[in-house]
Amino acid sequence: MDQNNKIIGKGTWIDKLALEMIEREKKLGRDTRMMRVESGLGASGIPHIGSLGDAVRAYGVKLAVENFGYKSELIAYSDDMDGLRNVPQGFPDNLKKDIGKMVSKIEDPFGCHDSYGMHMSSLLLDGLEKLGIKYVFRRASDVYKNNLLQTEIDKILLNHTKIGLQIKEITGQTKYNKYLPYFPVCKNCGKVYTTAAYEYMHDEKKVKYLCKDITIGDHVVNGCQHNGEASIINDLGKLAWKVEFAARWKAFDIRFEAYGKDIMSSVNTNDWVSDIILEYKHPYHVKYEMFLDKNGKKISKSSGNVVTHQNWLKYGSARSILLLLYKRITGSREVGLEDIPSLMCEYNEIENIFFNKHKHDNKTKIIKLKGLYEYVNLLTPPKNKPLHIDYRLLVKLSKIFKENRIKMVSEKLIEYGVISKSTTYVEDVINMAGRYADDFELENINIKLDDKMKNALEEFTNAIMIKEDIDIQNTIYNITQKYNIKTKDFFKILYQIILSSNNGPKISKLINDIGKQQVAKNIFSHINEK
Repeated sequence: MDQNNKIIGKGTWIDKLALEMIEREKKLGRDTRMMRVESGLGASGIPHIGSLGDAVRAYGVKLAVENFGYKSELIAYSDDMDGLRNVPQGFPDNLKKDIGKMVSKIEDPFGCHDSYGMHMSSLLLDGLEKLGIKYVFRRASDVYKNNLLQTEIDKILLNHTKIGLQIKEITGQTKYNKYLPYFPVCKNCGKVYTTAAYEYMHDEKKVKYLCKDITIGDHVVNGCQHNGEASIINDLGKLAWKVEFAARWKAFDIRFEAYGKDIMSSVNTNDWVSDIILEYKHPYHVKYEMFLDKNGKKISKSSGNVVTHQNWLKYGSARSILLLLYKRITGSREVGLEDIPSLMCEYNEIENIFFNKHKHDNKTKIIKLKGLYEYVNLLTPPKNKPLHIDYRLLVKLSKIFKENRIKMVSEKLIEYGVISKSTTYVEDVINMAGRYADDFELENINIKLDDKMKNALEEFTNAIMIKEDIDIQNTIYNITQKYNIKTKDFFKILYQIILSSNNGPKISKLINDIGKQQVAKNIFSHINEK
């Protein structure tokens, strides 16, 4: 939505971006019959929720462009000619010998793909497919082998002096004042970033290079000192990142690509190369913040603090990932598997809003949330409201019933009136919540209690601990009357304490199933919080 609260498309940031892109393309006078969006797939490290998000959000823009009546497609580009910079945590140490080599030329240590690079790319592609994202896959090794960037490479190398000066002006980096922004693969040792190309022979379409020592991250990668020549047509080699995006944008006719703030200087350089050298107006961009771990640190492929879709889908649905990624694009966020329960429940809440089962006074917000729900369902929402089961309730029940879990939890759900019978969906969500219950504790939500509510809760807690056959419902009614508290507010507080939710099944059955001693313990911990 814009500042005047005008509804754009379905009212989300995705629609706003797509419309801005379309209007820009019209002003540029470009053909709008097909407007491609692109996302780069890292092929050197373990793909995490952030790298997945890059492609998922680009796909959202693609869907919005189509919703406005235009054709679009997502190009998922795997840079499998990138050089290996370090060995990801949990991978074999013998990969250290391959640091500096193209990941497409390194053997897959797990033996299931044609290269290390394809193994890593396949992990991310698996995530896209599990989320229902449709894409056109391109890998750098095929793109360069088939000379799809040949025209762009030639033009960039012919203008390398001008480009080197601009890179220095934008980034302060001076190495491209001396060397070409192109890395041939050394014909002697097979490494890529060790090759410093210092001359371009335009007529022969060759570069001259020296293979020398370089520092990549914390590693010194030794060059073999080979002085050689390499053809940009027949030999392996790749453009530097400072110019490669621009070459791809021109060759593939890309109209939109988002980027993380960590590569902003590279994007600025590529924009200039695309506009000035390749004479192709750079794509429309949006800058997004990076995902952080729960300690506020940047998620890193090498440090091992990654949250992967494979781990997430053990505990939560594909829709919970899409909700996380489509809620917003700006602002940094801490993300962890602990967020799954709240996202699972939030999805149910916006589904209720979409099917008009939950009222909201803010009509603009209703439209926005309904639009968000549609994008989380990739613009193909269900026609009828599906069954809802409170995820936090399932986690609590799963902690109680570890033996014959599906059978016992299903029976409790029927007893509570949540479901009429067990189904495949019910079993699937019980399995997810059960795995979460086995591996994590539910995070408490922040509950503010005044003195009157604390006193009422303390009396209720003492009552359920002392009396064996207590009428819980009647006790709650009497206590709320005594303390002049609305009964519905007392119930809400109990559900927040017990389930970290605002509602749940009949409270007396729930407390008896969880255990009065355990419930009392939870209540006392909240009463005594400072």
